[in-house]
Amino acid sequence: MFEDRADAGRQLAKALKEYQNQDVVVLALPRGGVAVAVEVANELVAPLDLIIVRKVGVPYQPELAMGAVIDGSHPLVVRNDDVFYSSGVSEEVFQRECAEELKEIERRRAVYFGKRAPIDVAGRTVILVDDGIATGATARVAILGLQQRKPRKVILAVPVGATETMEALRHEVEEVVCLEEPAALEAIGFHYGYFPQLSDEEVMQALASNRSR
Repeated sequence: MFEDRADAGRQLAKALKEYQNQDVVVLALPRGGVAVAVEVANELVAPLDLIIVRKVGVPYQPELAMGAVIDGSHPLVVRNDDVFYSSGVSEEVFQRECAEELKEIERRRAVYFGKRAPIDVAGRTVILVDDGIATGATARVAILGLQQRKPRKVILAVPVGATETMEALRHEVEEVVCLEEPAALEAIGFHYGYFPQLSDEEVMQALASNRSR
Protein backbone atom coordinates (compact mmCIF):
# COMPACT_ATOMS: atom_id res chain seq x y z
CA MET A 1 0.00 0.00 0.00
CA PHE A 2 1.17 3.52 -0.82
CA GLU A 3 0.80 6.26 1.80
CA ASP A 4 -0.69 8.64 -0.76
CA ARG A 5 -0.20 9.69 -4.38
CA ALA A 6 2.97 11.63 -3.58
CA ASP A 7 4.52 8.55 -1.98
CA ALA A 8 3.51 6.47 -5.01
CA GLY A 9 5.06 9.07 -7.31
CA ARG A 10 8.38 9.01 -5.48
CA GLN A 11 8.49 5.22 -5.62
CA LEU A 12 7.61 5.29 -9.31
CA ALA A 13 10.36 7.83 -9.97
CA LYS A 14 12.94 5.42 -8.51
CA ALA A 15 11.85 2.78 -11.02
CA LEU A 16 12.29 5.35 -13.81
CA LYS A 17 15.63 6.84 -12.69
CA GLU A 18 17.36 5.81 -15.95
CA TYR A 19 15.40 8.62 -17.64
CA GLN A 20 16.65 11.36 -15.33
CA ASN A 21 17.96 14.44 -17.16
CA GLN A 22 17.03 12.99 -20.56
CA ASP A 23 14.76 14.48 -23.23
CA VAL A 24 11.62 13.30 -21.47
CA VAL A 25 8.16 14.80 -21.06
CA VAL A 26 5.92 13.53 -18.24
CA LEU A 27 2.23 13.57 -19.14
CA ALA A 28 -0.34 13.11 -16.40
CA LEU A 29 -3.91 11.91 -16.64
CA PRO A 30 -5.85 14.40 -14.48
CA ARG A 31 -6.91 14.69 -11.93
CA GLY A 32 -5.50 11.92 -9.72
CA GLY A 33 -2.55 11.14 -11.96
CA VAL A 34 -1.20 14.66 -11.58
CA ALA A 35 -0.25 14.20 -7.91
CA VAL A 36 1.74 11.10 -8.89
CA ALA A 37 3.23 12.60 -12.04
CA VAL A 38 4.53 15.80 -10.42
CA GLU A 39 6.77 13.72 -8.14
CA VAL A 40 8.04 11.73 -11.14
CA ALA A 41 8.67 14.87 -13.19
CA ASN A 42 10.49 16.66 -10.38
CA GLU A 43 12.72 13.68 -9.62
CA LEU A 44 13.58 13.16 -13.30
CA VAL A 45 14.05 16.92 -13.86
CA ALA A 46 11.48 16.77 -16.66
CA PRO A 47 8.63 19.05 -17.74
CA LEU A 48 5.12 18.10 -16.68
CA ASP A 49 2.03 18.48 -18.82
CA LEU A 50 -1.44 16.96 -19.11
CA ILE A 51 -3.23 14.71 -21.54
CA ILE A 52 -6.92 15.19 -20.88
CA VAL A 53 -9.11 12.15 -21.26
CA ARG A 54 -12.38 11.19 -19.63
CA LYS A 55 -13.79 7.86 -18.63
CA VAL A 56 -17.27 7.11 -20.03
CA GLY A 57 -18.99 5.39 -17.15
CA VAL A 58 -22.06 3.20 -17.14
CA PRO A 59 -24.90 5.63 -16.19
CA TYR A 60 -26.05 3.58 -13.19
CA GLN A 61 -22.46 2.73 -12.14
CA PRO A 62 -20.26 5.70 -13.12
CA GLU A 63 -17.00 4.18 -11.86
CA LEU A 64 -17.39 1.24 -14.26
CA ALA A 65 -15.84 2.34 -17.56
CA MET A 66 -17.64 1.33 -20.73
CA GLY A 67 -15.19 3.50 -22.66
CA ALA A 68 -13.14 6.68 -22.70
CA VAL A 69 -12.74 9.80 -24.86
CA ILE A 70 -9.94 12.26 -25.67
CA ASP A 71 -10.30 15.66 -27.26
CA GLY A 72 -8.43 17.05 -30.24
CA SER A 73 -9.11 17.99 -33.85
CA HIS A 74 -10.54 14.48 -34.27
CA PRO A 75 -11.94 13.27 -30.91
CA LEU A 76 -11.16 9.63 -30.22
CA VAL A 77 -13.39 7.09 -28.51
CA VAL A 78 -12.31 3.75 -27.07
CA ARG A 79 -15.05 1.36 -26.02
CA ASN A 80 -14.75 -1.50 -23.54
CA ASP A 81 -16.94 -3.92 -25.48
CA ASP A 82 -17.33 -6.39 -22.61
CA VAL A 83 -18.63 -3.72 -20.24
CA PHE A 84 -20.72 -1.98 -22.90
CA TYR A 85 -22.57 -5.11 -24.00
CA SER A 86 -23.05 -6.51 -20.50
CA SER A 87 -24.39 -3.18 -19.19
CA GLY A 88 -27.40 -3.17 -21.49
CA VAL A 89 -26.71 0.47 -22.43
CA SER A 90 -27.91 1.51 -25.90
CA GLU A 91 -25.66 3.06 -28.56
CA GLU A 92 -27.64 6.29 -28.25
CA VAL A 93 -26.96 6.51 -24.51
CA PHE A 94 -23.29 5.68 -25.05
CA GLN A 95 -22.88 8.47 -27.61
CA ARG A 96 -24.70 10.92 -25.32
CA GLU A 97 -22.37 10.07 -22.43
CA CYS A 98 -19.36 10.53 -24.73
CA ALA A 99 -20.62 13.99 -25.74
CA GLU A 100 -21.01 14.99 -22.09
CA GLU A 101 -17.48 13.88 -21.26
CA LEU A 102 -16.07 15.81 -24.23
CA LYS A 103 -17.75 18.95 -22.84
CA GLU A 104 -16.01 18.33 -19.51
CA ILE A 105 -12.68 17.95 -21.33
CA GLU A 106 -13.22 21.33 -22.99
CA ARG A 107 -13.93 22.91 -19.60
CA ARG A 108 -10.82 21.41 -18.04
CA ARG A 109 -8.62 22.43 -20.95
CA ALA A 110 -9.77 26.04 -20.54
CA VAL A 111 -9.13 25.93 -16.78
CA TYR A 112 -5.77 24.14 -16.84
CA PHE A 113 -4.19 25.58 -19.99
CA GLY A 114 -5.91 28.88 -20.68
CA LYS A 115 -4.16 30.05 -23.86
CA ARG A 116 -1.00 27.96 -23.28
CA ALA A 117 -0.36 25.32 -25.92
CA PRO A 118 0.46 21.75 -24.82
CA ILE A 119 4.15 20.80 -24.77
CA ASP A 120 5.31 19.44 -28.12
CA VAL A 121 6.19 15.76 -27.67
CA ALA A 122 7.13 14.96 -31.27
CA GLY A 123 10.36 12.96 -31.35
CA ARG A 124 10.62 12.87 -27.55
CA THR A 125 10.20 10.17 -24.91
CA VAL A 126 6.85 10.46 -23.13
CA ILE A 127 6.15 8.98 -19.70
CA LEU A 128 2.39 8.65 -19.32
CA VAL A 129 1.39 8.59 -15.64
CA ASP A 130 -1.83 7.81 -13.80
CA ASP A 131 -2.53 6.86 -10.16
CA GLY A 132 -3.71 3.38 -11.17
CA ILE A 133 -5.28 1.35 -13.96
CA ALA A 134 -8.25 -1.00 -13.66
CA THR A 135 -10.01 -1.57 -17.01
CA GLY A 136 -7.44 0.41 -19.02
CA ALA A 137 -9.97 2.37 -21.11
CA THR A 138 -8.57 5.76 -20.14
CA ALA A 139 -4.98 4.66 -20.71
CA ARG A 140 -5.82 3.19 -24.13
CA VAL A 141 -7.45 6.35 -25.41
CA ALA A 142 -4.56 8.43 -24.05
CA ILE A 143 -2.09 6.21 -25.89
CA LEU A 144 -4.07 6.54 -29.13
CA GLY A 145 -4.11 10.31 -28.73
CA LEU A 146 -0.38 10.38 -28.04
CA GLN A 147 0.41 8.37 -31.15
CA GLN A 148 -1.08 11.17 -33.24
CA ARG A 149 1.51 13.53 -31.74
CA LYS A 150 4.44 11.37 -32.96
CA PRO A 151 6.53 10.80 -29.81
CA ARG A 152 9.75 8.80 -30.13
CA LYS A 153 8.76 6.42 -27.33
CA VAL A 154 5.83 6.02 -24.92
CA ILE A 155 6.34 4.62 -21.41
CA LEU A 156 3.22 3.87 -19.37
CA ALA A 157 4.03 4.28 -15.68
CA VAL A 158 1.59 3.61 -12.84
CA PRO A 159 1.87 2.58 -9.18
CA VAL A 160 -0.79 -0.12 -9.46
CA GLY A 161 -2.62 -1.88 -12.28
CA ALA A 162 -4.71 -5.00 -12.80
CA THR A 163 -2.57 -7.87 -14.08
CA GLU A 164 -4.66 -8.72 -17.14
CA THR A 165 -5.04 -5.08 -18.16
CA MET A 166 -1.33 -4.34 -17.84
CA GLU A 167 -0.47 -7.39 -19.94
CA ALA A 168 -2.74 -6.10 -22.70
CA LEU A 169 -1.30 -2.58 -22.52
CA ARG A 170 2.26 -3.89 -22.89
CA HIS A 171 1.40 -4.53 -26.53
CA GLU A 172 0.40 -0.90 -27.09
CA VAL A 173 3.45 1.01 -25.79
CA GLU A 174 7.22 0.57 -25.86
CA GLU A 175 7.52 0.06 -22.10
CA VAL A 176 5.33 -0.41 -19.03
CA VAL A 177 6.47 0.35 -15.48
CA CYS A 178 3.97 -0.85 -12.86
CA LEU A 179 4.94 -1.32 -9.21
CA GLU A 180 2.02 -3.54 -8.15
CA GLU A 181 -0.07 -5.80 -10.39
CA PRO A 182 -2.79 -7.55 -8.36
CA ALA A 183 -4.77 -10.22 -10.18
CA ALA A 184 -8.01 -8.81 -8.75
CA LEU A 185 -8.15 -5.01 -8.55
CA GLU A 186 -11.41 -4.08 -6.85
CA ALA A 187 -10.61 -0.38 -6.47
CA ILE A 188 -7.45 1.64 -7.00
CA GLY A 189 -8.06 3.53 -3.76
CA PHE A 190 -7.68 0.30 -1.75
CA HIS A 191 -3.95 0.45 -2.51
CA TYR A 192 -3.54 3.90 -0.94
CA GLY A 193 -3.69 4.93 2.70
CA TYR A 194 -4.98 8.38 1.70
CA PHE A 195 -6.79 8.77 -1.63
CA PRO A 196 -8.91 11.93 -1.86
CA GLN A 197 -10.24 13.46 -5.07
CA LEU A 198 -8.05 16.28 -6.40
CA SER A 199 -9.49 19.70 -7.17
CA ASP A 200 -8.78 21.81 -10.24
CA GLU A 201 -6.79 24.16 -8.01
CA GLU A 202 -4.52 21.32 -6.85
CA VAL A 203 -3.89 20.31 -10.46
CA MET A 204 -2.88 23.85 -11.39
CA GLN A 205 -0.65 24.12 -8.30
CA ALA A 206 1.18 20.94 -9.32
CA LEU A 207 1.77 22.25 -12.82
CA ALA A 208 2.98 25.60 -11.48
CA SER A 209 5.37 23.97 -8.99
CA ASN A 210 6.94 21.91 -11.76
CA ARG A 211 7.35 24.93 -14.05
CA SER A 212 8.98 26.91 -11.24
CA ARG A 213 11.62 24.20 -10.83
